[in-house]
Amino acid sequence: MQIANPIYDVVFKYLMQNNEIAILILSTILDEEIMALDFLPQETSMALENRSFTVYRLDFSARIKARNGAIKQVIIEIQKAKFAADIMRFRRYLGEQYKQGFTLEGDSKVQKAIPIISIYFLGYQLKHVKVPVIKVLRNYYDAATGQAISAREEFIESLTHDSFVIQIPYLGPEYKTAAERLLAVFDQHLIVSGDEHILNIDEAAYPKEYRPVIRWLNRAITEPEIRQTMDVEDEILAELEDMERQIAGMGQALEEKDKTLEEKDKTLEEKDKALEEKDRALKEKDRALEEKDKLIAELRQLGSG
Repeated sequence: MQIANPIYDVVFKYLMQNNEIAILILSTILDEEIMALDFLPQETSMALENRSFTVYRLDFSARIKARNGAIKQVIIEIQKAKFAADIMRFRRYLGEQYKQGFTLEGDSKVQKAIPIISIYFLGYQLKHVKVPVIKVLRNYYDAATGQAISAREEFIESLTHDSFVIQIPYLGPEYKTAAERLLAVFDQHLIVSGDEHILNIDEAAYPKEYRPVIRWLNRAITEPEIRQTMDVEDEILAELEDMERQIAGMGQALEEKDKTLEEKDKTLEEKDKALEEKDRALKEKDRALEEKDKLIAELRQLGSG
């Protein structure tokens, strides 16, 4: 079965706006039961070459049932990146989330800072860690004894957060967890030849509970607006990559210029040093001439006496 490639922002948003599918994907990644999920759309528009391009980050308010039966309310923030430089955008958006409060149900005046869980989908590989899904989970420890602390404090939960990092290039047919199996719908090795917008998926190879994800992405292919937006994303991405190449070229040119200036400075330093040596030699010569003249004067005085 052919599906729209969810690595594209427009397809990813289409996928996650389906509440049932979003719950399935997020609960599988978090490995916790999501009892309720509210979509909080966030959009940022930027102008590029007289065009407007919209970058989406997806925020959800979720009610989660922990393994110990406790119910917790969290914000789930999802971001997707094609470039390593996007880390600064991640930091900025996360900072914005910490500034925002969450309105408790039934009381519009009460604002509460609730825990944030961040999920990052990376279209590139990290330098050192080579696994598809990375969990970054917080633990409390007694600094004196090193013993783990099971209790949780609102103060700490509100100021620190758990993260999940998904490296799309490492997703593939081999999987070790349910999350890796489900996220194989991002497997870029399945791109249809000649059309990066489409992946060719074997639906029968997926567990029955995951097939709604595949069928929903299959529906996205028939949406003309989605196909058009994927074309625009390709154009924007090509322009951004071209800009990065230009910036990299400028950086190399600056490095070469700096190297040339360093060599010039070194040459000038050597020239100054040579001039200093010459001045020193001239001073020594003048001093020797003065000593000679003085000696001649003394000899003449002795001869005249």
